[in-house]
Amino acid sequence: MSAPNRATLYARVLVDELVKAGVSTVCVAPGSRSTPLTVAADAHPDLTVFSHLDERAASFFALGRAKRAGDPVALVCTSGTAAANFHPAVIEANQARVPLVALTADRPPELRDSGANQTIDQEKLYGDAVRYYADLSEPAVEDRTLRSARVRVDRAVTAATGTHPGPVHLNVPFAKPLEPTAVPDDSPHAVPEGWEDAHELAARGRDGSFVTTTPGRMALDDATLADLAAVIEEAERGLLVAGPTDRDYAPELVALATASGFPILADPLSGLRYGPHAADVPVYGGYDGYLAERVTADWPDPDVVLRVGASPTSKPLRRYLARTGTRQFVVDPAGEWREATFRAADLVTAEPGRLAVDLAERLDAESTDADWPASTFERAERVHEAEVDATDERFEGAIARRVVADAPDPATLFVSNSMPVRDVDRFGAPRTAALTVLGNRGASGIDGITSSALGAESATDDPLVLLTGDLAYYHDLTGLLALARCGVDATIVLVNNDGGGIFHMLPIEAFDPPFEGQFKTPHGLNFAPTADLYGFDYVRADGHDDFAEAYRASLDSDGTQVIEVASDAERSHRTREAIRERVVAHLEE
Repeated sequence: MSAPNRATLYARVLVDELVKAGVSTVCVAPGSRSTPLTVAADAHPDLTVFSHLDERAASFFALGRAKRAGDPVALVCTSGTAAANFHPAVIEANQARVPLVALTADRPPELRDSGANQTIDQEKLYGDAVRYYADLSEPAVEDRTLRSARVRVDRAVTAATGTHPGPVHLNVPFAKPLEPTAVPDDSPHAVPEGWEDAHELAARGRDGSFVTTTPGRMALDDATLADLAAVIEEAERGLLVAGPTDRDYAPELVALATASGFPILADPLSGLRYGPHAADVPVYGGYDGYLAERVTADWPDPDVVLRVGASPTSKPLRRYLARTGTRQFVVDPAGEWREATFRAADLVTAEPGRLAVDLAERLDAESTDADWPASTFERAERVHEAEVDATDERFEGAIARRVVADAPDPATLFVSNSMPVRDVDRFGAPRTAALTVLGNRGASGIDGITSSALGAESATDDPLVLLTGDLAYYHDLTGLLALARCGVDATIVLVNNDGGGIFHMLPIEAFDPPFEGQFKTPHGLNFAPTADLYGFDYVRADGHDDFAEAYRASLDSDGTQVIEVASDAERSHRTREAIRERVVAHLEE
């Protein structure tokens, strides 16, 4: 049966090729101009469609799902500002290397720059934030046009999932009729009866993707690999620093740590701080609380540092690495520079997992000083952990610590930016539990946190815990609609310090005014009514013990629960400072 019109045929071809190229999920926001794409996606038997009422929430949900699944997720929206609302998630996907395929419907070319309603310039709307962009041809009942559309879809998905994964953008113009409505045979929008059977390659594609791309893997040549292995082998004191990444390199990097004798300083978003391997190799996570110059001035510097992933969350760690002047190898498969202190000496363009295995096979690290991590990092970790455990103060860091310590095994833990991710970094001790810890650290905004977390939950059977702050929660209230519309649930820990608590870390705190009114910005909002609006359970915990009880109860319950914990941002900040000062003073002894 032929398609009723050319827009329907064209959209079917695009969606069919998306699926053949490896896309299994699409997030759709409603709109008129995108009708052909929405209808085609909804009708495809091999595509899971998540419907969202606004584009911003849709795009961050897709981002979270792609982060957790590691597979590309498609986005569909109508023309105009709808497409602009994808932009923040596209930026995050670019910075964090998350595969998204944005399909933005557009007016036909003759309506552009004409004053036509809901028509904006969507050409290269996302600028350099996308790996691939194409303004597709207008739908046409022509072999070459449809083959071109399939090729462009395949190129887009390949770019989104390649060595340098990230978002891609296909701008798709449609002229009316947009619905799958039959048109007269003499209409320019008609698809002649039998045309699809007669032009099967264009209309139905191949068995599999229209174009098969065979990717290579970034690897060092034997001579370069031997030179790097020799540097590591000769080092008495080495460090393996794992920054945030959305790819799982844990088994390979653990093998390298074992072969080299290097301890791992693991960012909570690295995939290395948590997991069974934490019982087998030295994995340290408290460094944010003790890497002060007063402490490390008496430590021997490492001979070499091997870094993978993005720049670590911890500023004290970044400063320590810069301070030592040690030779740093920054490993990045895309060859991008991700070291903002500009102290690294070597950029290694290689796939980290393969490089780690190749190095591990070549190493004989008998020269490693086994006493070095025991006398420095291991001792500092013990002091840090003891001081944190001995603290009676009910502060935000204790909440983050409890969230990590009591999270189920396995579980997905999504952490908001601002203070939550910093508290997990400093106080979320390594565990052998299989925790997948995610966050939007590409551009480090607080927008779309809830939507991203719920998108991550949609990609796994593991329970989801979201640790967020009041401003991030407020910023993404519309994202909570995904609980009902997308069939997901979560334990949401809402730390409410009534404003921008992170600004207490900045020098502007000493200047009031304008600090309170323009930076801290207390809002005084009561979030309890969101439970009635979106249909979940809401619990307000008055203290740490109440929180611990409510948190465990939520983890044992079905559905979604939001646990609000009120906190004093300034007091929490002073407690963090006091703990760090006690740790540093102890280590100076």
